[in-house]
Amino acid sequence: MAQWLQLLAFLTVCVCSFYLFVKVVYHRYLYMKLGRKTELKADLSKRIRVFGKEVFGQTKLLKDRKSGWMHLLIFYGFIILQLGALDLIIKGFGVEKLPIPGYDVFVLVQEMTVLLVLLAVGYAAYRRYVEKLPRLKRGKKPSIVIYFIVSLMISVYLTLTFERVMHDLAFSAYAPISSFLALPFNSLHSTVASGLFFVSWWLHLLILLAFLIYVPQSKHFHLLTAPVNIFLKRTEPVGKLSKLDLEDENAESFGVSQVEDFSQKQLLDFYACVECGRCTNVCPATNTGKLLSPMHLITKMRDHLTEKGAAVTSKTAWVPASLFQSETHSFQKVSGDVLHDHNQVGTLIEATMDMQQQSWSATDQDPQSVRLIGDVMTEEEIWACTTCRNCEDQCPVDNEHVDKIVDLRRHLMLMEGKVPFEGQRALQNIERQGNPWGLNRRDRANWLYDLDGIHIPTVKENPHFDILYFVGSMGSYDTRSIAVSKAFARLLDHARVNVAILGNEEKNSGDTPRRMGNEFLFQELCQENIATFQKYHVKTIVTTCPHTYHTLKNEYPDFGLKEVDVLHHTELLEKLVREGKLIPTYKVDERITYHDSCYLGRYNAVYEQPRNVLRSIEGVELIEMERHHDNAMCCGAGGGMMWMEETVGKRVNVARTEQVLEVNPTVVSSACPYCLTMIEDGTKQKEVEEKVKARDIAEILELAVFGEGRGTNGKSHS
Repeated sequence: MAQWLQLLAFLTVCVCSFYLFVKVVYHRYLYMKLGRKTELKADLSKRIRVFGKEVFGQTKLLKDRKSGWMHLLIFYGFIILQLGALDLIIKGFGVEKLPIPGYDVFVLVQEMTVLLVLLAVGYAAYRRYVEKLPRLKRGKKPSIVIYFIVSLMISVYLTLTFERVMHDLAFSAYAPISSFLALPFNSLHSTVASGLFFVSWWLHLLILLAFLIYVPQSKHFHLLTAPVNIFLKRTEPVGKLSKLDLEDENAESFGVSQVEDFSQKQLLDFYACVECGRCTNVCPATNTGKLLSPMHLITKMRDHLTEKGAAVTSKTAWVPASLFQSETHSFQKVSGDVLHDHNQVGTLIEATMDMQQQSWSATDQDPQSVRLIGDVMTEEEIWACTTCRNCEDQCPVDNEHVDKIVDLRRHLMLMEGKVPFEGQRALQNIERQGNPWGLNRRDRANWLYDLDGIHIPTVKENPHFDILYFVGSMGSYDTRSIAVSKAFARLLDHARVNVAILGNEEKNSGDTPRRMGNEFLFQELCQENIATFQKYHVKTIVTTCPHTYHTLKNEYPDFGLKEVDVLHHTELLEKLVREGKLIPTYKVDERITYHDSCYLGRYNAVYEQPRNVLRSIEGVELIEMERHHDNAMCCGAGGGMMWMEETVGKRVNVARTEQVLEVNPTVVSSACPYCLTMIEDGTKQKEVEEKVKARDIAEILELAVFGEGRGTNGKSHS
């Protein structure tokens, strides 16, 4: 009779728990369904490959080795312990053990795994509450999962311990921990031991089921959503922005102004978030004291989705509500003193974390009246992003932050006409004259006039060219970048590359308008450039600007640019050096550190080509900064920030320059006109411009090929 009562109670508790679990998950699924339908490419083999690598290989988590190994132990620990949980459950119904071979070894593995999980959780608590990593939240909610896991593991040991006492089992090397824990209880009567076994058994079951109900109502919903999010991640080039159909007559607005304007995949991102803070930890805006925090961007919009979704669908978000019910939240303006100028501080993540914690507070507003832009995300946060994608690269669940920010900018720009003044001026100049300064569009090719006898023909002069050199606005008008254009032109001439330029027919690539949300201007420029490329039968394009490179290579194809190879100048230079068409003859005695451009590195995985060029030069000592390759810090110019002022916290370029100076270089090299400008400005602000020179890869190679004092126009750039 007791066994039947045990079974009935077990089934009742399990059915009720699973019902509540499914209910909570289903309600959140309905919230995600409020978003726009997502069209995803099939790419099944690629998805499976990425899924296996990132879910079971934990490759993204292991970018932070300490945290990665901790999570790896917990992840595989819980997988291994599932058989152990089944073994414990059947023992509660009088079954001796699971019928598996090598059962003694199985028990040993289970006990050791429980110990490793406890150690991993202990380390997690240490990092959060003792080491106090700034990126990690602290408080009641982040602690709950620690209590759950520790209690669950202890209940496993207690159940195994009292099972040994109940059956009067001798000490076993295959069950060392439960055997040791059983020693003080060996004198217990079997009836008492049996009672303690069933108390422990029920304790384990109830903790497990309570955890099951808790998971989808907390950040730990990522246990279910993260694998799905990784499997459904976009297989297109990273950082590629979606195309807006500006001719859609049924569209009531463009961009995102309310949470349901996001796609369903973007809403899945919200629930996949781990709240690990890795994105915020590397964000250049956060680390220089700006209000933007990528983690809070996701979690605030997740909370808003949950609150608004519950109101719209009339499906409760919390079960049981008495335990989990959350108040509506919105952004509350707090004292600006939190983000005052901290120029003497190294990193300012603490200031941003404090501001976010203070500002995201409860409100009595109807969730449906809370504005996404204004009450959830402020315009200050939206315009602080440099679109560097370091947040996305570090995210262990493949959340995409940048496209959401650009979608918000699109609404501000296209529907409300809101953009910071300096940015608006740059956009107007691009619209009127094709460059951000508003200089005469007919002066675009003037940089050619002082090339010391070198002639770079236009496409009209050389209709049978092999490569089109797309100079870009910076390379055509900015004095500092013109020096790079000239160095690159001289190298191309020396290598006898059949090259041509568009001259005054060239237009701005549209990268700046697109990242700032002006999709209309971008598409206009894009279509005009593509028409010009097609007119001259362009097959290969090279550019010195990574932003132009990414836009032409990965985004123009959506608008009709087909069968055109796009190269960055470092890719072409490396190829020419490798083929012996450019020979670095002269020694360059410099200690050089290379700054990775975000749009060249994280966006397009071009890391080694520029370094290979430097390695080919005799005398160059190549050193790496602490943050390099895929974790390199942004220079601060991306996303239109090149044309806008930083008024809060430390300037991003100064913070990056400080990282440069830590390795004591004589030259900091780059492969981007924006980066070159920002780093050079940084050395001036740090008053080290005489000791540390900022040089493009093309300028350094020019010096190695032609020698000191024999650069473009006979001028030395050393």
